[in-house]
Amino acid sequence: MPELPEVEITKKTLQKYVENQYIADIKINNYNLRYKIDKNFKTNIRGKKINKITRRSKYLIFHLSDKNFFILHLGMSGRILISKNKDKDLLDTSFYSTTLPIHKHNHLYFIFKNNTMIYNDTRRFGFIKYYTHAQFLKCQHLIHLGVEPLSKKLNFKFFKRKIVQFNKAIKNILMDQTFICGLGNIYVNEALFLSKINPNRKAPTLEDREVTLLIKSIKTILTKSISLGGSTIRDFHNSEGKSGEFQNSFKVYGKENEKCPRKKCNELIKKIIIAGRATFFCSSCQKE
Repeated sequence: MPELPEVEITKKTLQKYVENQYIADIKINNYNLRYKIDKNFKTNIRGKKINKITRRSKYLIFHLSDKNFFILHLGMSGRILISKNKDKDLLDTSFYSTTLPIHKHNHLYFIFKNNTMIYNDTRRFGFIKYYTHAQFLKCQHLIHLGVEPLSKKLNFKFFKRKIVQFNKAIKNILMDQTFICGLGNIYVNEALFLSKINPNRKAPTLEDREVTLLIKSIKTILTKSISLGGSTIRDFHNSEGKSGEFQNSFKVYGKENEKCPRKKCNELIKKIIIAGRATFFCSSCQKE
């Protein structure tokens, strides 16, 4: 599943190609995504201008000229394609470019004057929903989300106040979207290694200096990944159809039984399961 950096890169590409354009028409081939597309979706959207595209956590938010919205979540395999001729000369704005998009999975076409935005989703775990301005303020997908990890709201005071409320492993806390939104398994593993914090460590036991370092590590990891075009795992590609390069900077993720990358450490990277997710760490550098 794409994590925050990959969704951020997709957002930036869509801003380049479809922001400030009017939706001339919409073609819906399949209404049955993760949530069934509302029968009035086409009527509500057609003719509106996309004033702005923003991101909240892993959700893309399309701000329309009539002050209403639609949101898009890519799920596990969702991808957005841009084409000047519907199904030809496709630019894949997501991360799956080494596997060519299969035409039958093109579920929606947003047709603009100069190009077309296509939503393709093999597994159909993604979704698209329309909201009026009033409905958007109560959107259940968004209202319970925690702070954005790259925002100033993720600071020492906020972090320290929150973690004392949970006697859980720090890995679990960081994966909780109501605490910090958009962080996924890859970047949590990497941030904990950079901070030398064991993923099983109870969150309230973190010392002040560790909290400060962890916050810094989260922001550093995410910023670096965005600058490198995201992570390409197996067939993931970035928003311009090129391989993301952050996976070349992984220190622990997917490195089970490989030597710890720290120069003075000879320990091998271990893999355990925490809350059903693969967790990679160095038991020497990240002592519990």
